[in-house]
Amino acid sequence: MKTNEFKTEWCLLQNQFDSYEKHSLYIKLLSVIVLLVAEISDVISIFIVLILMVLWLQDAIWKTFQSRTELRLLQIEKYISEESEESEFQFNSEYHRVCLSGLSLINEYFRQSIRPTVAFPHIVLILILLVQYAL
Repeated sequence: MKTNEFKTEWCLLQNQFDSYEKHSLYIKLLSVIVLLVAEISDVISIFIVLILMVLWLQDAIWKTFQSRTELRLLQIEKYISEESEESEFQFNSEYHRVCLSGLSLINEYFRQSIRPTVAFPHIVLILILLVQYAL
């Protein structure tokens, strides 16, 4: 039985999954800081909106990586619970098997970007800036 190997892989990937979450929060915090600096320096422009949009996209990309890790974690949990004889340490093989490119990858980034936990802070910050820019 390969349960110990799956548990080892699960621990490694779970730590990485949690790390992605922390880094996503850092991106959101950076967006807040960009808005605050723009407010303090009284530099309200479309350029700042574009920076916030880039940070939003970066957050979506980061969350896409996290979602791929999540898929493998769920597989491993299933294998452990069923005492499966599947191969352990296959993250890269699984990743490569479902690897997207071109428009499919852009579509995946977009789907991640509109998830409420990703979109909420970014949309609010951009709206704040756009409302002030319009005034």
